[in-house]
Amino acid sequence: MRFLPTCCAVFLLCGTLSPALAQDPAAAARAASEQLSLAAEALAEAEGAQNRVKALTQVISAYEDGLEAMRDGLRRASLREQALGAELQAREAEIAQLLGVLSGMGSAPVPVLLMHPSGPVGTARAGMILSEVAPALDARALELRDKVQELSVLRVLQQSAADKLQEGLEGVQEARTALSTAMAERTDLPRRFTEDPVRTALLIASTETLEGFASGLSEIAVDEAPGSLPDITARKGALPLPAEGVILRRAGEADAAGIARPGILLATRPRALVTSPSAATVRYRGPLLDYGNVIILEPQAGILLVFAGLDVVYGQAGQVLPGGSPVGLMGGAGTEGDLLLAANVQDTGARRTQTLYIEVRQDNSPVDPLTWFKTDKDG
Repeated sequence: MRFLPTCCAVFLLCGTLSPALAQDPAAAARAASEQLSLAAEALAEAEGAQNRVKALTQVISAYEDGLEAMRDGLRRASLREQALGAELQAREAEIAQLLGVLSGMGSAPVPVLLMHPSGPVGTARAGMILSEVAPALDARALELRDKVQELSVLRVLQQSAADKLQEGLEGVQEARTALSTAMAERTDLPRRFTEDPVRTALLIASTETLEGFASGLSEIAVDEAPGSLPDITARKGALPLPAEGVILRRAGEADAAGIARPGILLATRPRALVTSPSAATVRYRGPLLDYGNVIILEPQAGILLVFAGLDVVYGQAGQVLPGGSPVGLMGGAGTEGDLLLAANVQDTGARRTQTLYIEVRQDNSPVDPLTWFKTDKDG
């Protein structure tokens, strides 16, 4: 089974790009293409992996990193192409004059070039001037040639990278579909309790706030096993964000409607994978109040992680999830919409149009999520 080595290679490639490579649009796009190729290999191998859910989760993360790198490489290649095109266009007159001089020098017979109307002295002076001018002309010609060649390479690269981007989008969609299937078929997770659907419905109907709903979560559990998961206090401030994204609003900041919530709002790309930051019990999953689709995780007694705004939610109430387990997907463009992004090389950003609301509650009181999550890579 070669899945783990391939996937490890993907992550090593994602994390070891040199600063020089990051500055070179062509090299960055080629490296991203290699990342996507490795992700495709890992997807093929995930079918036979012993833990398909974990394997597919790693594949999707690898695809998301590769697609992000490819979009960035394409975006910078496009900007470089525009800059080169504008520079060459602005120097059209200079280029035409230089080509004329070089063409004239190349077509004139050598004896004619060495003759001067004023005689031998003039010829000598002309030769000296020519010996000084010729290298400068050659240097300018080489500079222009390099820029034209770079422009040609960038145009070819962008087309091949766009094709690779489309392949990557198709691959990540296939991985997401396979993950949904694997999650539906999963039977290996321990359960701490069974959810009572009647009690759950009554609790939802009788509460108007997240606080009220959270306070009644213990009432919907049947035959709950005693005990709790290991204490995660030592990981405070170091938990990974559940999805790759950028913080739009911090705790207590009002939105456009003037509504302030105690959680943070994370902007993600369409169909981004959402994972559990640590091992946790699923206390609830499903629609809730005005939060949309919600999953509430309990990493330890007295602490709740609330993720709201998902399109697809995985898992069942009562299940105990390992850290890094997929808990859902964000909404946004599906397969067709994603592929349209690849068709427009000028707009390869795949903007972060989806928002994930994250709230942390300790003893049913909200605390600033940024005190728990590591966010040094945001933005």
